[in-house]
Amino acid sequence: MKKQDKILTIILIAGLFVFILSADLFFDSYIKRVLNLCAIYTILALSMNLINGFTGLFSLGHAGFMAIGAYVVGIFTVPVEMRSMVFYLKPMHPLIANIELPFFAALILGGLLAALVAFLIGAPVLRLRDDYLAIATLGFSEIIRIIITNAQSITNGSLGIKNIPPTANIWWIFGTAFVTIVFIILLISSSYGRAFKAIREDEIAAEAMGINLFNHKVLSFIIGAFFAGIGGGLYGALLGTVDPKNFLFVLTYNFLLIIVLGGMGSVSGTIISAFIVTAGQEWLRFLDEPLSIGSFDIPLFRPGFRMVVFSILLMLIVLFYRNGLMGTKELNWDMLKRIGSKFSFKRPKGGEAK
Repeated sequence: MKKQDKILTIILIAGLFVFILSADLFFDSYIKRVLNLCAIYTILALSMNLINGFTGLFSLGHAGFMAIGAYVVGIFTVPVEMRSMVFYLKPMHPLIANIELPFFAALILGGLLAALVAFLIGAPVLRLRDDYLAIATLGFSEIIRIIITNAQSITNGSLGIKNIPPTANIWWIFGTAFVTIVFIILLISSSYGRAFKAIREDEIAAEAMGINLFNHKVLSFIIGAFFAGIGGGLYGALLGTVDPKNFLFVLTYNFLLIIVLGGMGSVSGTIISAFIVTAGQEWLRFLDEPLSIGSFDIPLFRPGFRMVVFSILLMLIVLFYRNGLMGTKELNWDMLKRIGSKFSFKRPKGGEAK
């Protein structure tokens, strides 16, 4: 990296720090909640892009891994003295009833448990390809959710877990997102990342070059599941409650939408898309409210119209950017300089501008 680019990167990081500090001090709770959701969706979309975009697998099991992380944080961070109020239909299992962990420990445990489940699932499933892999991972995601719904003494069943301490503030969430971004960039730049991309481009050629396809697929699947569990833990702590209905398979499609819009195989595109999709859905929420002009009611403004308009906008973007906003490219300072030079004012030759 050039010296000038290093300075610009340091300035950018400092600017982001100042922005987060300002947001924490001066923004209202709604704006901070939207920003936190943007950062959490960035973590989840990056973890899914590692599997689907960089390795070329078609996995739809992210909601299940996210649920594992969220429930682990919920189970182990609720204070022991409050658990009787949460598990009032059936007491909590005695093996875990008196175990209370700090938020960071529970967050890491949730990620590790999600990674372990991914390893157990990936061993048989990752031998499949394309649509078969998507169906298998989607099925396992639903199995995880059904197990959570029925393990009442551990997860409180369909009632979910409430009273999760609100530890996940803007610093926790954006700090975790920053660590995730740095880790994914370093991983993709390493020999493992190059092997992932080789598998994505051509499995036969990658295997001929000596790349162990199965091992690298499982590794990508495990790392993606780990960060999905981390994102799920932050999501549960942000909401203050977790429920099996929070992790329906439709949630996975939101992350798939983000990585397709941003670019399959682009870290910067995924980050940009996560903020656009999450903030855009909130910004268009007024479309769900009834609108009247005088005595005339506009019939289109009804619950659900927001998603119709949002879907149309996304379709238009995909039509004009078939590979997403960034494709497989990454946003860097050289690209920004080229964009800036196109809009910069150029003085005509031979004298002053007229």
